[in-house]
Amino acid sequence: AFDSVARNTVTRAAEQGRHIEFWALDRRSNCLEDRTGIASGDQHTAVDYYYRGKQVQGRTFAGFVGNDKLGWMAKLGIEQTVRDEYTLLAAELPDQDVRKDKVLCGGHSLGGVITGYFAAADFDGDPATTADAGHNQCAGYFALDTTVSTSLGDLSGSIPDDTNLPDIGLGYGVVQAGLDSGLLPRSLSAPVLLNPETMTLLAIAGVGALQDPGGEADLPRYLPANTNIEATNRFLFSKDTATFLTGSPAVKDFRLTNEAILGSLMDDQSVPLAFLQSSVGFFDGGPITDKNFPAANGSSSQPGLFGTEYKAIPAQPHGPLYTWRDYDRVGDADDPGYRSSDGTPFTAAGKEVTDIQELARSMAGQPLDFTEQYFPTKLVTDLELATSPQVKRLVVHPDGLTANPTLTVLAGDGLLAGRTPADLHPVIADGYQHLDVLTAAPVQNNGRPEPVSTALTEFARTPR
Repeated sequence: AFDSVARNTVTRAAEQGRHIEFWALDRRSNCLEDRTGIASGDQHTAVDYYYRGKQVQGRTFAGFVGNDKLGWMAKLGIEQTVRDEYTLLAAELPDQDVRKDKVLCGGHSLGGVITGYFAAADFDGDPATTADAGHNQCAGYFALDTTVSTSLGDLSGSIPDDTNLPDIGLGYGVVQAGLDSGLLPRSLSAPVLLNPETMTLLAIAGVGALQDPGGEADLPRYLPANTNIEATNRFLFSKDTATFLTGSPAVKDFRLTNEAILGSLMDDQSVPLAFLQSSVGFFDGGPITDKNFPAANGSSSQPGLFGTEYKAIPAQPHGPLYTWRDYDRVGDADDPGYRSSDGTPFTAAGKEVTDIQELARSMAGQPLDFTEQYFPTKLVTDLELATSPQVKRLVVHPDGLTANPTLTVLAGDGLLAGRTPADLHPVIADGYQHLDVLTAAPVQNNGRPEPVSTALTEFARTPR
């Protein structure tokens, strides 16, 4: 997921004659993912691998992993997560003085809270010795559309209600017993969009956008029919409640390019989940109408969950070939300037920041995933149970949160839009959505360098 921001940051530093490295640490649960079909680089091959038993490079897909095989994830909470970060840093940079002088610790979204717990952690079991303390492994902290904290408060309202997150009112002990026994799900999922299968489908869409960007997509028709895919397609591609309930017209009734398929799944004017939104352009090539499901345009319903932008959808099934207008062509002379029924423009050049081809590369062109398929339930329940003794004991050095300089970069239209913590003096990336802080193009529509990587480069030079 850090592909674009890492490239941009390293490049910006190199332009200034400086060498920096950008590391990203995947969780242990990422090892459960099978990227073989995606790595083939062919969309049909990927679908055949995951759904039709086709071998790729001598390998056959073993299926998405069920809860009964995830017993070890019952222990994959905040303590193990920060311990893994410390273990990696100590192994790669054995000299603690080097870590304290050279390493900037941070993350995106939940990564800000993880960084908070890392900063406050003790790793040798003796609070009196501080060379091992989390804050002494870092020269500074950075937070990308999040805050460095030990609270989920700044990210509240961004998790859908239909995820299988346990009721934390049960208490830490009962939740842990449920995870240990398997009575509670050990990885987070939801009936639509948020489960291993649908996360894989996002990557498959990315394969098509890389393979044949302007070609007419057949993915909706090539995929097998099952309840999960059908429900997800209805949720994402229904203009209103009636369309969702009847399933007509369906996504397979529209002619869309491969880029338009990916855009419909990830763009902030299309996908109604704020934490999955990026600003990659807009539909083109035919009439567009309001997408008033699951929330109506113009309403203020749960912006932390659905996002702040008006949603749009192609209007004419069995009609023209809908294409995708990339971020840097929005506002050009040939842009139709699509508007909502109330006259509000769906988008503008200042609201588009990510190149859809870079997004496709991040999703389908890497050995690791973009969207996490098996997200540990315990990581979230630990953070939601932060006041329990079992979690409070992990905050050994609370002053560690403020022991180092912090760079906070917030997406102007992201999860904290409208409730910016002014005391943090954040850099605001105007027009950005939650994912844009990771995916934005190196040069923006105003002709200026990308602000997130610019801020990170400057912070790396002199943390303050």
